Amino acid sequence: MIVCIAEKPSVAREIAHVLGAEKQKDGYLEGNGYQVTWTFGHLCELKEPHEYTPMWKSWSLAQLPMIPPRFGIKLKQDKGVEKQFHIIEGLMQNADEIINCGDAGQEGELIQRWVMQKAGAKCPVKRLWVNSLTEEAIREGFQTLKDQSAYQGLYEAGLMRAIGDWLLGMNATRLYTQKYAAGRNQVLSVGRVQTPTLALVVARQREIDNFVPRQSWVLSTLYRDTKFNAIVRDEEAEAEDAAAVAAAAEKGKKQKPKGIIYKPLEYATEAEGKAVIDTIKDNPFTVLSVEKKKGTEAPPRLYDLTGLQVDCNKKLGLSAEQTLSIIQSLYEKKVTTYPRVDTTFLPDDVYAKCPQTMNGLYQTKFAGVAPYADLIRPLGGGKPLRKSKKVFDNSKVTDHHAIIPTGVIPQGLTELEQKVFDLVARAFIAAFYDDCKFETTTVIGKASPNPSEGGENEKDSILFRTTTKVIIEEGWKIVWASSDSPVQEENQEASTINPSPYKGEVGRGSFVKGESGPHIPSITEKWTTPPKPYTDATLLRAMETAGRFVEDEELRDALKENGIGRPSTRAAIIETLIRRHYIRRERSSLHPTQTGFELIDLIHEELLKSAELTGRWEKKLRQIERHEYEARTFLDELKQMVTDIVLSVLRDNKGPGIQ
Repeated sequence: MIVCIAEKPSVAREIAHVLGAEKQKDGYLEGNGYQVTWTFGHLCELKEPHEYTPMWKSWSLAQLPMIPPRFGIKLKQDKGVEKQFHIIEGLMQNADEIINCGDAGQEGELIQRWVMQKAGAKCPVKRLWVNSLTEEAIREGFQTLKDQSAYQGLYEAGLMRAIGDWLLGMNATRLYTQKYAAGRNQVLSVGRVQTPTLALVVARQREIDNFVPRQSWVLSTLYRDTKFNAIVRDEEAEAEDAAAVAAAAEKGKKQKPKGIIYKPLEYATEAEGKAVIDTIKDNPFTVLSVEKKKGTEAPPRLYDLTGLQVDCNKKLGLSAEQTLSIIQSLYEKKVTTYPRVDTTFLPDDVYAKCPQTMNGLYQTKFAGVAPYADLIRPLGGGKPLRKSKKVFDNSKVTDHHAIIPTGVIPQGLTELEQKVFDLVARAFIAAFYDDCKFETTTVIGKASPNPSEGGENEKDSILFRTTTKVIIEEGWKIVWASSDSPVQEENQEASTINPSPYKGEVGRGSFVKGESGPHIPSITEKWTTPPKPYTDATLLRAMETAGRFVEDEELRDALKENGIGRPSTRAAIIETLIRRHYIRRERSSLHPTQTGFELIDLIHEELLKSAELTGRWEKKLRQIERHEYEARTFLDELKQMVTDIVLSVLRDNKGPGIQ
């Protein structure tokens, strides 16, 4: 008999249906030579400290660090878990072969391996690896089963993650609680991912609290009903650009210099700005240059989990945890692919299946309306779908690809599920549309002071600039035009630079170099503004890029390797910090509590609260997964790090820090 073990009963039922195992038993399904059973997520966990030695039962600084010579696992203390495990154990003891059908990721691998270890399974084990739960995908998965050994790196990475969290969490939590909060009936929870995340929120709040607004005055002028803003050459930026070009040349790379770089011209006082206005207001404004550039904008990337959580938070007001729950439900309903992914690319072999997926979307209806039919129709007509390297790239895909629809027609979705599905569907459709084409027109002009005011020299002239961007061909933007998608909103904001009442007349070429005429200069008060508090969306991005603010998608991809946490766990980390009263959610913003401030202030070990340093740790876990780093070396480093932290804190002579 072949025993298949899935991570959830619902997934087990889908697999059993494909295999023909339809006979319901207590805790499993049977038929056609298969027994299909399931876990409820984690049935096993690492042992508690006191289960290694009774001395670790009481919290004492003298017992730290706690480093077991060998880690062990135990069943979770739950009657339902115990009952299901004994059913699984009985099946595995009599199995001829086991097929691990757990979720295709680190955590899924760890969950099932622990169960098999606890059950004492001795027979050969194969691994099912699927990107969706459609019948076709499951059948293909069973035709391409691999030996469990092919996923040993995945298991070792998951195991090291669990052990690392145990070592750091158990030791640091007891250490800081006993050292700084003893007698106050308060546990100071410290974690490998949660503490650097809390540190990000605390640092941002301190930036806000300590922010001192700076006043300045901005000069602009109105020429032919178009607003031009005053500019000045940015010599510092030009020097940095020249250095970057030179550095690239040393590495044998060619980097085109940006040329003249301008920045806004600002005045420290209103009087200074008004004095300049008095010198130029009666002299004509002259157009110095009219530059037009054509450009293209590629469709937005397909979704990884973080990207979807970001957009759902921005537009739908969903927390990261709510989005994960919804996209997991859509996956289990077979309408979207595996959600816990950190890539926005598809492998080449998915391309052949895309017309079938499009056909499913074409037939999709919500409340009797087919929202995607008119968008998909232009992609048909017998012509092949566009295949872009920005979408299909085998080198950017490892175990899983981006989140996309499966082509299964959605049925019985809730309102929120429809909205999340809509984002995934439109991103997929837009990926096959042409780039958006636009033309940017930049006009630079000048206004010179009166000769009597010392304006005889060209250098005394004030330069002004206006830029407009006109869309020539919408391309993929059509896909989002009928949606309230945050993608559309962001691109609308980016499509106009120096917006003015002129509404794009610049793009029609009405300005001519050398023309001149009267203008109306004015001065506007401007105040610098503090950074905004984190939201779920912006905190997820900060966790993904180890605390660095990055808008460029390619650079963000490069930094993902050093992000803190995994896509599947970041939402839970945020909720854990809220549950432990270290941060609080006010509407859409996240703020640290007083306890959160105090805890971060107590921690002097940079590794515990540095997103960048913790991100390097995450990178090693990914290297273990790819067999590029030894798990044993990582474990030795963990033990040494925990020992160093304990000794450092014990040497601290400060008194209690949490009041």
